[in-house]
Order: sequence, then structure tokens, then C-alpha cells
Amino acid sequence: MSKLALAGVGCRFGAVVAVDDVSLALASGEFVSLLGPSGCGKTTTLRMIAGLLAPTSGTITMDGEVISAPGTSLPPERRNMSMIFQSYAIWPNMTVAENVAFGLEVRRRPRAEIRARVEQILGVVQMAHLRDRYPSELSGGQQQRVALARAIVVQPAVLLLDEPLSNLDANLREEMRYEIRRLHDEFHITTVYVTHDQAEAMVTSDRIAVMHQGRIEQVDEPRALYARPRTRFVAGFIGRTNFLDGEVLGDQVVFDHFALPRALFVEPASLSGRVAFSLRPQSIHLHRRRPAAGEGVCAIAGQVVQRAYLGEHWDYAVRPQASALDLRVTARPHEVFEVHEAVWLELDPRQFAQIN
Repeated sequence: MSKLALAGVGCRFGAVVAVDDVSLALASGEFVSLLGPSGCGKTTTLRMIAGLLAPTSGTITMDGEVISAPGTSLPPERRNMSMIFQSYAIWPNMTVAENVAFGLEVRRRPRAEIRARVEQILGVVQMAHLRDRYPSELSGGQQQRVALARAIVVQPAVLLLDEPLSNLDANLREEMRYEIRRLHDEFHITTVYVTHDQAEAMVTSDRIAVMHQGRIEQVDEPRALYARPRTRFVAGFIGRTNFLDGEVLGDQVVFDHFALPRALFVEPASLSGRVAFSLRPQSIHLHRRRPAAGEGVCAIAGQVVQRAYLGEHWDYAVRPQASALDLRVTARPHEVFEVHEAVWLELDPRQFAQIN
């Protein structure tokens, strides 16, 4: 049985469809991110899970019990869930320790238990030395740790996070996404995380549900989602990619002025007619001399038309010979090629992900 399950869930605001027929099941202790651009329905979905909005269609169940359906909804305070908002929502007039203890006091836990659990969780989030400070005396990252501690200390059945790192600077965001994953690995709380940042989702999640126009386009593990996107939207939203449109003609897949053997692609028997692929820039390699023929590898002549040095890597645009197609290529810092230089593109058709 799933810990949390959405079945055909929809939400309308008048004529506007915010969420459309969303189905998703989370196993106990699983961390799933809802990832997508602004307006795709991810926060609306989270608010329905929390009980802050009622669905207009479908059902939400937890441990097999219906908690949300059209016309009936279990109140948020009876769902045994904790939610962390973008604004942290910690009490400015309470110390760190008082903020963390608040949920336990509302639940009327014994004082000795409250003290023990607060001390334990402050140690886990590395905030014990700041237990007597007020939120105004904390950095953004420290306030976020307080919000996490307050949410986790009550031992919720489900933890909900709504873009919790969007107010932090880039370095703090990177630090806190690893911290969120570390806390999940320690407590194994079933978690739904909303974000528009694909790096956050990739670092924190067991699975990612990519949302677009109120629907889930694909649900998969981060690595599978990146390597094998199923749609053009997912391929473009999860990292950078090259889109290649081609046509299957006999035993060749023909692109713009170059062709690759059909037999070298994944599941070649499924390829027919017009086809489209996503090819990641990291999957293409550049050479000054034609590379030796290898198993499953093809070489295409081309020319560098643009480049940018980004410190950790070079970002090249390379145009295959006689083609109008520019392929983005990521190369290591020492792999230096000049604009207009003739090069060979090493392509592995097994790295081409067929998309709809």
C-alpha cells in the first residue's frame, strides 16, 4: 500500500484548470519532487495534499484512507503533516528553541519529552549553539534550518516543502539542498517537495514528477529522467539538450546532411517514419583528427561556430558539414578549439533519447 496516493486529482478555479488529472503514488519514506515552471500546478497540488485546497475531481489517500475528495476534506491539522513555506513562517517573537518546541506544545507533549526532542533535533540541524537567538539574529540559511527542525520534530507522517530555498543566495541554496537530503536520509519521512529548480530536484529526490500545464509529463528517478526523457518539454526542462529531428530511411536514420546507422540506436525496431531525439551536450565528444572506429560510435565532420569558457567546462556550438544544425557540446577545460576550426564530432546513437 502507498503511503500517499493521488488518483485523477484535478483543481479548477472557475474556467481555469490549474491541475488536470494528476495521479501519483509515494511509497513510505520516499522523497518525490514536483518540478516545473511557474503556473504548472505544482503548488496547487501541494496545497491539496496539505488540505489547504479541496480538489474538484479525484481523490487523495494516506495509508489507504481518503483525506481529500470533491465535497469532503480532512482538515489540515488532522492530517499529521508538516509544511514548510517559501517564507519559512517562523515566529519572530520566539527563540530558536521556542520555535522548534511550538508544535510539540500544541500537541500537549510532556515538558521533559519536549526538552529532549528539541535538544535532539537542534543537534541534528546543527543549531544547538543558537538555541536562544531570535529569528532576526539569524541568517537565511539558519532560519531555514529552524523551519526544518520545527517541521521534523513533531514526527509527521508526510513532510511538504513549497520552494523552501528560493529566498536564499546560490551558495546557500546548494548547501541547503544537500542538508535537506541528509535529513531525509536520517529520518525517512515521506516527502513532497515543490521546486522550479532542476538541480534542487536532482540532488534531493528519489523520484521527480515533471509538471507542465497542470499535468504530470513524466515521473522517474533523476538519472533516468535526465538520460531518457520521454517528451520534448521534459528534455528541455531538465538541463540543456540538443533536439534532433530525423527520418528513418531503410537502415539509416537521416538528419540534416548526416546519417547514422539505425541498428546502433536503442530499440532500433521501434524507429520508423519521422523521429525526434534529445542528445545531451555531454554525450558528444570533439576531436581534431577523425577518431578510430569503435563499437557503436560514429564520426561526423563539422566546424566550431561559437564557444564560451565557463571555468569548469567549454560550451561549444558545432555545425556538422553542410548542415544548418548547430549542436551544443560540453568539453573539459583543457579541450580547447578555436572558432571556425574544423573538428570531428564523435556521436554514440545509444545516447540519443527518443522523444514525443
